[in-house]
Amino acid sequence: MENFSLLAGRAFLVAIFLRSGILKILGFSGTASVIASQGIPVPEFFLVFAILFELIGAISILVGYKSRWGALLLMIFLIPTTLIFHLDFSDQSQVIAFMKNLSILGGLLIIFSQGSGPLSLDSRESK
Repeated sequence: MENFSLLAGRAFLVAIFLRSGILKILGFSGTASVIASQGIPVPEFFLVFAILFELIGAISILVGYKSRWGALLLMIFLIPTTLIFHLDFSDQSQVIAFMKNLSILGGLLIIFSQGSGPLSLDSRESK
């Protein structure tokens, strides 16, 4: 049961990144406009990297292949995103988004330090 819990936890943890990465692709120009509205130059450049980091990191953790690297990619994406887009604490929805991202960061730190567990490609590779 513990092994399945780790697998389910990984799936739940990365679901938001998979969805977000796909939606960024589908709404590329609109997302680039949101990024540009924060004063970030060349938003398309940063958007491509955001999509790559989200999708590669999430898939890595989901299947448990090089999951520590996947967690690192997602942390590299999540920290600046949180600091750029979710620091308006006068807006309750931004406080919630900030706290949600801290919680997700905690899950990513666990994957980064402990790996993805026995039900993973990493585990099969080490045998």
